[in-house]
Amino acid sequence: MKSTVLKHPMQPSPSSVWHCGFPLRLGVAVMATLLITSVTGCKQPPPAAQPPPIVQVMVVTATNVPLSTEFIGQLDSPQNVEVRARVEAFVDQVLFTEGTELKEGDPLFKLDDKPFLERLAAANGMLAEAKAALNKYEKDVARLRPLAEKRAIPQQDLDNAIASVDVGQANVLSAQARVESAKLDLSYCDVKAPVSGLIGAKLVSVGSLVGKGEPTLLATISTLDPIWFYCAISEVDYLRAQRIAGRKLGETRPELILADGSEFPEPGKWVFLDRAVDVSTGTIRARAEFPNAGKVLRPGMFARVRVSLKTEKDSILIPQRAVLELQGRNFVWLVGEGNRASQRAIKAGVQIGSDWLITEGLKTGDRLIVEGVQKVRNDAEVQPLTAAEMARNTAAAAGPAKEKE
Repeated sequence: MKSTVLKHPMQPSPSSVWHCGFPLRLGVAVMATLLITSVTGCKQPPPAAQPPPIVQVMVVTATNVPLSTEFIGQLDSPQNVEVRARVEAFVDQVLFTEGTELKEGDPLFKLDDKPFLERLAAANGMLAEAKAALNKYEKDVARLRPLAEKRAIPQQDLDNAIASVDVGQANVLSAQARVESAKLDLSYCDVKAPVSGLIGAKLVSVGSLVGKGEPTLLATISTLDPIWFYCAISEVDYLRAQRIAGRKLGETRPELILADGSEFPEPGKWVFLDRAVDVSTGTIRARAEFPNAGKVLRPGMFARVRVSLKTEKDSILIPQRAVLELQGRNFVWLVGEGNRASQRAIKAGVQIGSDWLITEGLKTGDRLIVEGVQKVRNDAEVQPLTAAEMARNTAAAAGPAKEKE
């Protein structure tokens, strides 16, 4: 009996399975190949190496460095004379121009002198009366003396006459003093310049009552040539200046620097150093004198004096911005062989303007990084350029930008 195999209507024949399976396996392989190819194509190329950072360098050189110190102070006149009213009176005239140079004896004010003329006339009258009384007493003595010698009159009468002469002489002296006082008060009505100098603004006007109760300030005159510079020098600065200079501070020549930074052309000299340090401030009061023929310098101006102490020969001076501080130590960045940056500790001395005087750690020929230290790392390569080279690069980059505009 022959057996019969039943087939499912959807079951493929062996031949159809083989023909259909080849395309399926081929498609899977193609898809895998495309996937691998696509993944491989998405990979980014490795980034290009960054160029070394640009830094500005300077070549360290030795030079002669003048050491100096500065003190802050104020200018003042050697003589500020206050002109005050010495008598009580009204101002009749103002006889000067404010802010001008005056000579000693020049008229300044005229006060009302009529009351003082009256007092002088009364004092002269009293003097004349006293002189007349004295004359009478002297004649009485001359008349009574012979009679007393002949005992024609009592001796007491002669003694009284002589005493009257003494009183009369005293009265004359008193009257003369009143005349001199009246003349002096009258002279105070003509107010004159007590010294030569520059007068300031008038502080009273015509018609003002002055001298009532106290001497009224009328104006102030200041002598300006020479002029003084006052300052307070700290104890530390005083000792440091003398140690560096190797001589007394008073033997140095101060140079005056005005508030606008300009230097006064004439050097000065120290004329006073106080005997002791002020314990409340720790400073020594000092005074320097400067010629002022042109009257450019005025009292009250703030200024500085610079004192040259000595010159340090073959010294190294570098910009302050190139010096970095870390944990109380100073260091700088240098460019060595292969343009590689390295850090070096240094010792800085005194500060001179915007520079530091280096006492240890640098030598002539070192290439010092002065700009761009924040971009460098130890033993990393840099691109060193001098200030002139950086300026040329900046100018070259600015040229095309202007052409595009």
